[in-house]
Amino acid sequence: MPDHPLIVIGAGQSGLATAHAAARLGVRALVLEAAAEVGGSWPHYYDSLELFSPARFSALPGRPLPGDGDRYPLRDEITAYLRGYAADLAADIRRGSRVERVAAGPDGLAVTTADGRVRTAAAVVAATGGFSRPHRPALPGLDGFTGTVLHAADYRRPAPFAGQRVVVVGGGNSGVQIAAELAAVARVSLATRAPVAWAGRYLLGRDLHWWFVRSGLDAVPLRRVWERGPTLVNDDGRYRAAFATGNPDRREMFARLAGGKVEWADGAVEEIDTLLLATGYRPALDYLAGTGALDAQGRPLHRGGVSATVPGLGYVGLEFQRGFGSATLRGVGRDARHVLRRLRVGAGRR
Repeated sequence: MPDHPLIVIGAGQSGLATAHAAARLGVRALVLEAAAEVGGSWPHYYDSLELFSPARFSALPGRPLPGDGDRYPLRDEITAYLRGYAADLAADIRRGSRVERVAAGPDGLAVTTADGRVRTAAAVVAATGGFSRPHRPALPGLDGFTGTVLHAADYRRPAPFAGQRVVVVGGGNSGVQIAAELAAVARVSLATRAPVAWAGRYLLGRDLHWWFVRSGLDAVPLRRVWERGPTLVNDDGRYRAAFATGNPDRREMFARLAGGKVEWADGAVEEIDTLLLATGYRPALDYLAGTGALDAQGRPLHRGGVSATVPGLGYVGLEFQRGFGSATLRGVGRDARHVLRRLRVGAGRR
C-alpha cells in the first residue's frame, strides 16, 4: 500500500489549489515545497509587479481576495494571500522538501526528496507550474557578451540601473512594464521581433478578463490561436504613453551582440551596459526525467493535465493545460478538480 493517497509537488498557486481540491474530496494531501516558504514564484517577481487581471478574477477557490474586486493587486498582496491560504488548508505542507526524483514502483509512484527520503503515493500531481525556470534564448553573440545579462526573474527595482544604457528583450507584459519602469533612471530600448501589440484593458466598460470568464473562452484551449497571433500587452494607457515619449523606445530585434556592444537591425552599433531578458519561462520538471513522462524537449506528455504515459501522474499550472486561464490564479482550481477526478483521488470516499 502507498504511504499517501496524494503527493503534490510545489506549494505555489497550483499546488495550493490542488490541495484544496483534494480536501474537498476528503483527502489530506502531502505537499512538498522546495522553498522555505509557500507562494511559488510570486515572492520572487519584481517589486512593482501588478496583476493584469482584477482581484475578482485573481483568487483561488474558497477564498476571495479582500477589498475592491475591480482593483489590480500587487505582488506582495498576492504573496501574503497565498501564505494565508496555505495556513488555512487541510493539507500537510512540508517546506524545504525539494523533490529530486519521481519513479514508478510496486506501491504506486515513489517520490524521493533531497534528504534521501522516499515516500510513495497512489497519485502525484506535479504543480511546479510553468514559471519556475527562466528561459534564456540562443541570441547571436549572447555567450560572448561582456556586459551584464539578467533575466526578468532577477530584476527587482530600477535603482541599480541608474544612468545605464539598457536593452530589454521581449515584447510581452513583463518586458513592457520593466522597460517603462527602468526608463525613469536609464536609457532603455525594448527589442522585439514584431511591434508591440497593445490591448486595451477594457471592452464596453468591462475588464477583458470579465469577458473571457463570462463568455466561456477562459476554459477553451486557445494555444494555437494565441501562439500564431502577436503577444498582446494589457495596457490602461500608461505604457503606451511611456513609449510615446521616446524613452523607452521600441526597436527591431538586434542582429547580434559583440563584446559589450549591440548591432541593431539597421546596422547601427552602440555600447550597452545591461541586457535584460524578458523571455519567459519553462516548466521545471527535471524530477520526472527517466519516467517517460516528458518528450525530448522536456515537455510533459499529457491530456488535459493527466499524464499520457505514467499512470497516477498529473499536472496543474501548465500554460494552456486545458484552457486560456489554466496557468492563472483563477484557472488552477478548475484544472485541479478535473485532474483529481481523472486520477480518481478520493474515489473510495465518495
